[in-house]
Amino acid sequence: MIYVHVPFCRSFCTYCDFYSEVAAKCSGKSGRNAQENLFGRFAAAVSKELAVRKGDISHIVDTLYIGGGTPSVLPLSFFSSLASALHSAGHTGSFREFTVEVNPDDIVEKGESYVEGLLELGVNRISMGVQSFDDSLLRWMNRRHDSDAARKAYSILENAGVENISIDLIYGISGLSDNGWRRTLEQALTVSSRGRLPSHISSYQLSVEPGSALAGLVEQGKYKEASDEDCRRQYDILCREMAGAGYCHYEISNFALHGYEAVHNSAYWRHVPYLGLGPGAHSFLPYCESSAEAGEDCSGQKHVCAVRRWNKSDLNAYLDAAAAGNFNSVSEFEELGPEEMAMEKIMLSLRTSCGIDGNFLEEHCNRTALDKALADGRLKKTPNGKICIPEGHFFVSDGIVSDIL
Repeated sequence: MIYVHVPFCRSFCTYCDFYSEVAAKCSGKSGRNAQENLFGRFAAAVSKELAVRKGDISHIVDTLYIGGGTPSVLPLSFFSSLASALHSAGHTGSFREFTVEVNPDDIVEKGESYVEGLLELGVNRISMGVQSFDDSLLRWMNRRHDSDAARKAYSILENAGVENISIDLIYGISGLSDNGWRRTLEQALTVSSRGRLPSHISSYQLSVEPGSALAGLVEQGKYKEASDEDCRRQYDILCREMAGAGYCHYEISNFALHGYEAVHNSAYWRHVPYLGLGPGAHSFLPYCESSAEAGEDCSGQKHVCAVRRWNKSDLNAYLDAAAAGNFNSVSEFEELGPEEMAMEKIMLSLRTSCGIDGNFLEEHCNRTALDKALADGRLKKTPNGKICIPEGHFFVSDGIVSDIL
């Protein structure tokens, strides 16, 4: 698994706290040249990091995810450069899943030829940040598109030949009525001009993240968060509408038609190692591949099982590190032992409908609390020996996990 973080956005969304730098549209030739130069330097830096860290790529690399930020602000030359770097690093085949995140307005502006170019480079899944079909909410979010642009962008993706399209939606916004939320879901399910359902829908509750513009509005008393009751009710509406349309609710915030579950993201929840490239990107790498799962070294002694590494959220420092050929200067890490690995595995696995092996959970949890959660229905055992959180309790999953740990 490889993740590439693109740290560029045309503008910042009200709720977002992901690391990004403004890459506004440039009208003058000098401005456009400067931006193209910056994009080129970034492409070269990612290629350099990949070359330096190719030893961290697992033998089987079957997914590539380019997120951000807004990858669709980048020219096709970036994706071509990355493909060449991957080839040089030893990855010569195609990816089972190659996802690129896009914004609707970029797709409308660049058109089918841009999307066709992505497909030619091996992209086979597009994740589009729609967020809402309510134009007033989109303006409040400081999104660059409106609902018409979202529909037009979706049509462009379909016409270009994209078979696997995922869209993101947000609920739990103060001022969003239940009927308004239902209208957004209805439009999401009918967004295709060809009468097809989106293959995948991700839907997240709006949260106030430190450092975001939204956090500032809350501090100034200009925004009051939606109540837990309102959020829970809208989550229940989401679950019912998705089930009625034939989607599988395979993770707390994710719904897929049969066979279209996100391969890359599902691997995160299974604790699969991955390599992250770019400023702000995280990696999760086994400390000793032969014993990471068991948490033992070759002599049978407990030791570090895995390392989580992340690059600092600083584009200029990242570019300087690439020029020097030393990414350790912008990299930090933490070591995970058997206990940390077990806790993470439990928290990640219980986000999914598949759950986690019952014996593993019993070994690492508070048995009294676990038995109570099973007795009152907050957890359930499946016929294949796993334990999972029923959909009706997904909304309070954090509390359930906290109780049993």
